[in-house]
Amino acid sequence: MLALNKKGIMSRSGSLVLGVSALVLVAMPGVNAQRPGSAPRLDLIRGPTHAPLGSVALLGVPAGYVFLDANNTGRLLKSRAEPVSGHEVGFLTTTNQTWSVLFIFNQSGYVKDDEQNKLDARQLLESVKQGAVLGNKQRQRQGNPPVEVVEWELPPRYDAARHSLEWAIRGLCAGRPVVNYNARLLGRKGVIEAILIVAPERLAETLPVFRKVLADCAYQPGQTYADYRAGDRVASYGLGALVVSGAAVGAAKSGFLARAAALFGNAWTLIVVVVVGGAFAAGAAFLRKAASQRTQRAKKGPRRN
Repeated sequence: MLALNKKGIMSRSGSLVLGVSALVLVAMPGVNAQRPGSAPRLDLIRGPTHAPLGSVALLGVPAGYVFLDANNTGRLLKSRAEPVSGHEVGFLTTTNQTWSVLFIFNQSGYVKDDEQNKLDARQLLESVKQGAVLGNKQRQRQGNPPVEVVEWELPPRYDAARHSLEWAIRGLCAGRPVVNYNARLLGRKGVIEAILIVAPERLAETLPVFRKVLADCAYQPGQTYADYRAGDRVASYGLGALVVSGAAVGAAKSGFLARAAALFGNAWTLIVVVVVGGAFAAGAAFLRKAASQRTQRAKKGPRRN
């Protein structure tokens, strides 16, 4: 049985993602007798294959990776005494435990991408920093150190062909570098959120591989962005709000990222939790206001010719 030593997790950069990925790898049927405190029995899907992300998409699982479907991801979260929101659709990790991805599906509706040419990185970063201030107040009340948002590690970038959005934010927490990397895949009825968990120093080498994995993630027929039909539910926010909140505003109260961060013990510093300011009431209010202001500016823009 693997013992998860929190101090050990922080001591080795290559094992910063062990908090869950190692638990996944040892939690194989027949390996552990089910007893209090033991790893749960999980049905692992080993690559190469394709695996379901809930009922909305299929994910290619390459050789050298293992995957947990929605039910097993929930089982894993529960084994760590973490509440399950019901939005979790999968967990992917490399067998050498260098990086992992948490997948959730936010059924918020069709997110219009008409802001794709109006994503002002400087303005969005300022909004993120203001949201961080609000989030830090909550963190301090919980006895956690504040997080300082420093700069874009990767400015927001939208791929119109794949209807995908990605960005990464660099920050500091308790003197340690932290990186928050997010990708969003837009669909007909909502957004797949892919949260990369990796040591900051490994981000550059991991991103090309991670992007290949995402390239083999596809919505099921009838669920794609192009399948939108008049009368479908439309989200009340756009691309900018996805970036600022780090999660769709409609799922702000789920607190999934905060729970995912806690799941990794002291390795929570891999994720800038405060960037999900929408998970807190004050942050959500700020983000709704910011999104509303951007929407009004977008409406006025075309009229100035």
